[in-house]
Amino acid sequence: MSKLAVVAFGGNALLRAGQKGTIQEQEGNAYAATKNLVKLITKDYNLVVTHGNGPQVGNISLANNAGFRMYGIPDMPLDVSVAYSQGLIGYVLEQQLRNVLMAEDLDRDIISIITQVLVNKDDPAFSKPTKPVGPYYTKEEAEAHQKITDAVFKEDAAGRGWRKVVASPEPMMIFNRVSIERIAREGHIVIAVGGGGIPCYFKEENKIQGIDAVIDKDLASALLATQIRADKLFILTDIPKVCLNFNTPQQKTIDRMNIAEARRHLKDGQFAEGSMAPKIRAAISFVERSGKDAIITDTTLLGVDNGGTRVTIV
Repeated sequence: MSKLAVVAFGGNALLRAGQKGTIQEQEGNAYAATKNLVKLITKDYNLVVTHGNGPQVGNISLANNAGFRMYGIPDMPLDVSVAYSQGLIGYVLEQQLRNVLMAEDLDRDIISIITQVLVNKDDPAFSKPTKPVGPYYTKEEAEAHQKITDAVFKEDAAGRGWRKVVASPEPMMIFNRVSIERIAREGHIVIAVGGGGIPCYFKEENKIQGIDAVIDKDLASALLATQIRADKLFILTDIPKVCLNFNTPQQKTIDRMNIAEARRHLKDGQFAEGSMAPKIRAAISFVERSGKDAIITDTTLLGVDNGGTRVTIV
């Protein structure tokens, strides 16, 4: 039987630091990113692809805000911006992945699913925004934007600049998870839980409502992988393996770590928030709930034996 893998792309799979964000740039990035999925397909994996949306949803929010200030166009809440980004990114990924498959003489249907994710409206995250979205700014630019919009900005842990931060509640349940699993196990490629999913909550019994937040894409991907009984979770980043003492003379790559080791490194501050820490937490979540492995790596090592950092149950 075919195995089922969830592959979580970062938002920079389409839009990278220093780029303007043109559709040509995003299409080129998407083709390069999805090209390596062929390695998993040829290893008999069925695929569910998830993706980040930090750069895109931030730009959508900025455009909404500018339209409201300049022309009185109603500003849309963050959950609607996430929905916009799911459609945009899903389209680009689907199209470029189809181009990749045709070049490799492979035939698969690719289905993008607009995905809502249930959160708790009383989650403490709503009182402490931490999730970075949008482009990087200088300190002066961030302060200027903050005065105009009342948004909260924080400096990036890797020193790349300042970014807007928003609430990031814990994902509780993935809607349409049964259909996502069924379609993927039939051999089609599913794109789902874009940007961590559209955050919603129960406003009252039997009535859901969107809420102004962005869910961490890696945590939502781990929850989806658990709920659809995936055999493997691949969390993609821009480095081939997780490192201790990252970006120092003492830097050391990790080939494998168990849950206890991963938690210890987190507690010791080895992994930066807004960068590697959420990926480690997501890997722990999936491994703990499923008893199966998670792999953190870059796209070039997808499907490579001993590629990336493997997080295991023991």
